[in-house]
Amino acid sequence: MYTAHSDIGKIKTLFIKNAEQAFISDAHIEKYWKELNYLGKPDYRKALKEYDMFQSVLKNQGAEIHFLPEDPSVNMDSIYCRDASIATNQGMIICNMGKAGRRNEPMAEKKAFEANAIPVLGAITAPGTLEGGDVAWLDEHTLAVGHTYRTNQEGIRQLTQLLNPLGVEVITVPLPHYKGPADVFHLMSILSPVDTKLAVVYAPLMPIVFRELLIKRGYQLIEVPDAEFDSMGCNVLALAPRQCLMVDGNPQTKAALEKAGCTVTVYQGEEISVKGGGGPTCLTRPVYRYIS
Repeated sequence: MYTAHSDIGKIKTLFIKNAEQAFISDAHIEKYWKELNYLGKPDYRKALKEYDMFQSVLKNQGAEIHFLPEDPSVNMDSIYCRDASIATNQGMIICNMGKAGRRNEPMAEKKAFEANAIPVLGAITAPGTLEGGDVAWLDEHTLAVGHTYRTNQEGIRQLTQLLNPLGVEVITVPLPHYKGPADVFHLMSILSPVDTKLAVVYAPLMPIVFRELLIKRGYQLIEVPDAEFDSMGCNVLALAPRQCLMVDGNPQTKAALEKAGCTVTVYQGEEISVKGGGGPTCLTRPVYRYIS
């Protein structure tokens, strides 16, 4: 059995966007990386090598992989394909991006879902905004949603309206200003579920009420140190329960995960993750996971 209402079960089906189809060329990167607020200019050839390694990990896990095609209507950020949609058991919810440079990504993904016979439940429409990096399943019936510069209250209202008939409770998590509207700061920047009642968190930017809610629900929290937040220590993809994928260069968080009984695989992600602010959760759009 499998479900779309999980961020921890073994991945059954997912979509990804190859670096080659997202970054296009070195000339394309040169033209757009500053405009899209990347921390540095990705090296195209290195990015392709990093992505090949990343993709090989997913293949080795046995996941059924669908590839999002190159699309002239979208840009480099489309590599972070989680953000443009949300998976549910009744079909995909098509997001409405809070970042202006990403507005065409949801419709591009919708075309890919339809081409692969994956149903669409609904869409978030203006003035609502919602990005997939702001949502995380706490269990099959509970979805946490960050209220951020990328996801507004109207977007959350529309999402709640779509999910209520499915018996899903939506918990709103108001996030701080941090670096402001131009920065990529999602709920999953500070929270990565990796098993039932186990999550990686960055406490300094976590609302007290939400932290206390997780603890009340019985969560064990693996704390990311300050030194590993900017290097994406908190962005951890659960390939399966306690089988984790993360960007290399976060040894303290990796050790803490292993101490909690997790198996951790790392990948080189300077070009495809760190510079664009998108770790392994951002690089994947899981649709179904096996029920753990």
